[in-house]
Amino acid sequence: MIYAPLCDNRLFLRNPDKGRRTSLEAAAEVFRDRVWGGEKVITVFHHVLADSHRETAEMHNEGNGGSTAVNGDMQGAPLPAIIDAKYANRLLTPRSLEIALEVSEHAGLSPGAWYPASGNPGIYVSLIAPELIDKTILEDRETSVNSLDRVEASALCYLVAFDLDRFDLAFALGTEHPAVDWSEHIQPGVKDPKLPGPDGIGGIAPLVSTGLISPDNAQRTVATFIGGFKRYHGAFKYGELASKNYGSHYGFLENGVLFSKLQPGVATIFVLDDGSIQMKTWEKKDEQHLGKVKYARQNGVPLVEFDERSQSTVPGQLVNKWGPGNWSGSEDVKLRTMRSGIALQWSGRKRFLIYAVFSDATPSAMARVFQAYRFRYGMPLDMNALEHTYCALYRQAGSQLVVDYLLDGMSQVDKSDSGGTVPRFLGYPDNRDFFYLMRRNQ
Repeated sequence: MIYAPLCDNRLFLRNPDKGRRTSLEAAAEVFRDRVWGGEKVITVFHHVLADSHRETAEMHNEGNGGSTAVNGDMQGAPLPAIIDAKYANRLLTPRSLEIALEVSEHAGLSPGAWYPASGNPGIYVSLIAPELIDKTILEDRETSVNSLDRVEASALCYLVAFDLDRFDLAFALGTEHPAVDWSEHIQPGVKDPKLPGPDGIGGIAPLVSTGLISPDNAQRTVATFIGGFKRYHGAFKYGELASKNYGSHYGFLENGVLFSKLQPGVATIFVLDDGSIQMKTWEKKDEQHLGKVKYARQNGVPLVEFDERSQSTVPGQLVNKWGPGNWSGSEDVKLRTMRSGIALQWSGRKRFLIYAVFSDATPSAMARVFQAYRFRYGMPLDMNALEHTYCALYRQAGSQLVVDYLLDGMSQVDKSDSGGTVPRFLGYPDNRDFFYLMRRNQ
């Protein structure tokens, strides 16, 4: 057993397990580890499939009958996106949304509005396409954001918001990733050949990462979603951060254990020992608070930040800089692909954690969407495939556990048996790191 009960279930012994990986991941690792120039082959493969997950929505007038959204501080929901006034009475009909809503989405959903998830109080769903955003946002700070082409401008983005008055956030390592050895994605000469990894270790033994939510947390878990880049790409090859701290490998921390150092200048989400969630670009001075950090994950640089002077959400400084931002893609800057991100929003006194999946986008499109929703801070997570942007919600229907996937196709990652679906992270161990949200004991 991965979690073996001891002492009349007072303790669990964590046992190692290989962890499941998808066929796509297995194939990529064969090319990466065993084929000369394999990383270039993988990059070409991503280019071929770059727009394969792109989704648009049929748009029609509200007169055809639409679903009622809940928005804003007065109703306890997240703030809606700021959209162009000419789309105020239009509705979108998504094809891939798999999360059940309290209202029927078949009649159409208002772009940028929020809708309660069925059977999961405190969880809301929204969708938008960048082209529907108000022009003042799309034209804001154009020097730090690229113009959007027609393909990504019309591609749908799906968002899930979690009311942080109701949920606790946790982070867990996968059985193999993100790992603590050296990234291959660093400049020559940065690596110290005397060290097995940038933090002086090449593995985490004798500690064990299970890639599975522990039994004592499983009953409260209402959602899981994928973490960030694997260590292979989890460091900087270009720009200022590439020359600092051995390439500024992305750090992470689980249950108060610092596995890889949190690096200054890198976008960070972390949870303190009082349960509060924060997101920021990590600074050297923040190390003095490490003793209070329970979970943390770094990944890239910020998509958006909050500007105190203008009291508004603004794009991160490296959004349109491929190399220094480590946005992945290719050296000819073909960045449009399926991507995911995470953000915080304040709506009056309420705070929401938002997970977003973009069916086809560059970092610039992600930043514009995050601006439109007025997020306080936003950062990228993983990309390129449904299994790398996986998100699922869990709810009870009598004695049965119902799994609601954010997008159609994400269910293919999960196992099945005669009794039905066995969900990733909750029912079997996975090789990838992930986040999970637990309902608070009221």
